[in-house]
Amino acid sequence: MHRRLLYFATVLLAVNVARAEAPPAVRAQALDIYRKVIAYQTSIGLHQVPAMAEYLAGKFREAGFASEDIHILPLGETASLVVRYRSDGTGGKPILLLAHMDVVTANREEWERDPYQLIEENGFFFGRGTYDVKGDLTQITATFLRLKAEHFLPTRDLVIVFTGDEETAQDTTRDLVTNHRDLIDAEFALNGDGGEGSFDERTGKPQVYRIQGAEKSSVTFELTIHNSGGHSSRPRSDNAIYQLADVLKAVQAYRFPVMWNDWTLGDLKASAAVTPGEIGQAMARFAQNPRDESAAEILFKSPEDVGRTRTTCVATMLKAGHAPNALPQTATATVNCRVFPGMSLDEVKSTLQRLAGDQVSVQVINNPALAKPSPIRADVMTAIAKAVHSSYPGIPIVPEMVSYATDGAIFSQAGIPTYGVSAAFNKESDVLSHGLNERLPVSSFYNGLTQYYVLLKELAGKR
Repeated sequence: MHRRLLYFATVLLAVNVARAEAPPAVRAQALDIYRKVIAYQTSIGLHQVPAMAEYLAGKFREAGFASEDIHILPLGETASLVVRYRSDGTGGKPILLLAHMDVVTANREEWERDPYQLIEENGFFFGRGTYDVKGDLTQITATFLRLKAEHFLPTRDLVIVFTGDEETAQDTTRDLVTNHRDLIDAEFALNGDGGEGSFDERTGKPQVYRIQGAEKSSVTFELTIHNSGGHSSRPRSDNAIYQLADVLKAVQAYRFPVMWNDWTLGDLKASAAVTPGEIGQAMARFAQNPRDESAAEILFKSPEDVGRTRTTCVATMLKAGHAPNALPQTATATVNCRVFPGMSLDEVKSTLQRLAGDQVSVQVINNPALAKPSPIRADVMTAIAKAVHSSYPGIPIVPEMVSYATDGAIFSQAGIPTYGVSAAFNKESDVLSHGLNERLPVSSFYNGLTQYYVLLKELAGKR
């Protein structure tokens, strides 16, 4: 492991601070905001993101934020919200606080409870977005309001950036970095949609907190083969469906090269300590020597870990043929790749093209953001550790690269290093983002108010 990462881990694990709990009035205000934002059905096609943005903007106006520091930026059916907390200017460039207002669609008839009503039950808050990511959005909002009420004057501007379509096209995010850079330019960003804390499955005790500093990029390809077709009574060997099936089997069999960075090595080392059996041993061996091919092979065969050490591509959709009694004229497969930071889009596309052959068209059909890992900064990591330890004293703080994609990749690609700092703690079995009965522990929600408060005081408070 790199010496810098060893120093990082040693320093962070030694950090322990006194609690700085939110007072009852702040908790009550946060709960009211949480209830309101869960009620907004902000999934694609329902046009409710602008209304939610206006509600939040009203809370900031009531708290005394100047109108010129509150920006609702419409874009199609959705919008983004940018709020600036002015500083005395002595501490350097601004810090962004990121979250998204939109959620994945929830079908009421499939849920046990109304997904758009915040329900407290059995120690959890239930509702669509409670975990992903209206919990952190609420905590960030409530922290800004609390600091304003306390007349806190930061040493650098703090800028909220709530986007409106992270779960779909991410157009609001691209619009911000492309057309509104003056509003969101910053030294770095803290992303409420990345990072995480975990509780032990058996005991429920806090186990580890992961700071996300890198993420894989989601790139979607269409592989298409055309054929003259013909009558199904006269089958030929050059059948578009069979040819495409052969291509997909080649994609399935292919293994992209093993890759790693400081974030993945630190994560695997920490994961090894809490993962039993062969998988945990492979994690430890890989963290010590990422060129250990047998360790990489074991991780590749684990569905939970296959994406932690390399780019992956998988077929997700198929479309072929035009009639049941005709040979197919066109066959198309959708292949989704999760690209490891540092691998280029051209490299992935050329690999797929080589596997597919000259007769198959390989095209990118989304607008991916490929970003490098953010640098490991001692000041940011130490502040995050102090904030987490304010509610969960002494738990390990470790780096993480994730296989999913967030708005953070677009900000990182635009030159703003981004760190996942979500205050959400959960058992792995209770992480149900995008699924039925999404929930967040009540304790995690209130502890998150403390975490963000300490974090902003550490990074933007006077010494």
